[in-house]
Amino acid sequence: MSNFVFVVDTNGQPLNPVPPGQARRLLKQRLAAIYRRYPFTIVLKYTVSVPKIQPYQLKIDPGSKVSGLAIVRDDKVIWGAELTHRGQQIKNDLESRRAIRRHRRNRKTRYRRARFLNRSRKPGWLPPSLESRVENILTWVNRIRRYVPITEICQELVKFDTQAMENPEISGIEYQQGELAGYEIREYLLEKWGRKCAYCNAQNVPLEIEHIHPSSKGGSSRVSNLTIACRHCNEAKGNQELKDFLAQKPELLNRITQQAKKPLKDAAAVNSTRWQLFNRLKETSLPVETGTGGRTKYNRTRLKLAKTHWLDAACVGVVSHLKILTSQPLSIAAKGWGSRQMCQPNKYGFPIKHKTRCKEFFGCKTGDIVQATLPTGKFAGTHVGRLIVRASGVFEMISATGKVSPVRHKYCKAIHRNDGYMYALSTFVQ
Repeated sequence: MSNFVFVVDTNGQPLNPVPPGQARRLLKQRLAAIYRRYPFTIVLKYTVSVPKIQPYQLKIDPGSKVSGLAIVRDDKVIWGAELTHRGQQIKNDLESRRAIRRHRRNRKTRYRRARFLNRSRKPGWLPPSLESRVENILTWVNRIRRYVPITEICQELVKFDTQAMENPEISGIEYQQGELAGYEIREYLLEKWGRKCAYCNAQNVPLEIEHIHPSSKGGSSRVSNLTIACRHCNEAKGNQELKDFLAQKPELLNRITQQAKKPLKDAAAVNSTRWQLFNRLKETSLPVETGTGGRTKYNRTRLKLAKTHWLDAACVGVVSHLKILTSQPLSIAAKGWGSRQMCQPNKYGFPIKHKTRCKEFFGCKTGDIVQATLPTGKFAGTHVGRLIVRASGVFEMISATGKVSPVRHKYCKAIHRNDGYMYALSTFVQ
């Protein structure tokens, strides 16, 4: 079953989402019309006198690369989505622009006085690559609130101390003896080592925490001295030194040594944005519940759910049980609104051509999602994807299977206008 379908009334106010079958009947009987494709929303053509609105909870699992979204009602997951961020792309674009700008200024204003300390930043400032992650989540929170009567938001806040709330007198080593003991460190190590054995790259097997420098020989339990290994490799290594255990594998030894000292960049990004996101969510005037990453993993493990971002979001906070009513979460990829750069330089920073100020050609803009039915050629057939427009009317399309070109404008039918995101439906296997 796919996601539940969002419903709005004749005044644009959100109503209770309905199953896909009921939405299909309303459309077939012409009692409703398609209001929006992504997320799929219908608008009723008749007036509902006294609608019975039920409470819905929007749960968020913020991530560095991908964030999970889930809508839960009475412990039933009726809608899920995975939002892919473009923070790394923004960082790369800013670095490229900075290199070109500095090269140009070095050529044209070589003796200009340095002015690198003439700017101030407002409190709570975040780099653009991190700010985009917060803005993407807030965009979808506000967008979902327009189509679903959300009454509460639940966010995973990594360092929220739930044990202290249950037991205010807890202290010292008692923190390690609760029902979530070991989940925080394990989750950190699983992310750091790619959820596979550090020695044999085994995946989808039970993994154990292993000391790189054996604890029996004075090795500490600091995170920098811990790794993840399968039972076979853990027993084979025993209390050997890493250089002795991998004496015949110098490349693997070098990789593990470097990885152990490598910082967890994604965890740092989430840690930098968590409070900013929390404070921005409180501005929605909705109650905001929080939960830790350890609590999320504990709930997912207890309920025997697969490791996906949208199911992680459904497991955030206090969860007794869950019933998954959808098997096709919506995949959302942030693509941005294009570039404002009018002059395109070559790799040396010299201008080579200028863009036209016109953004729309033959009724289409770059980023529009269309359905193109091509009668002949290499790509004959029906394709759905995101357009790259040209003034000539011969476009290109980026579909789920790759690039489709050429696509002439007369074969295009608009499905969803550009809103800065790309969409697809992914199949979930439990």
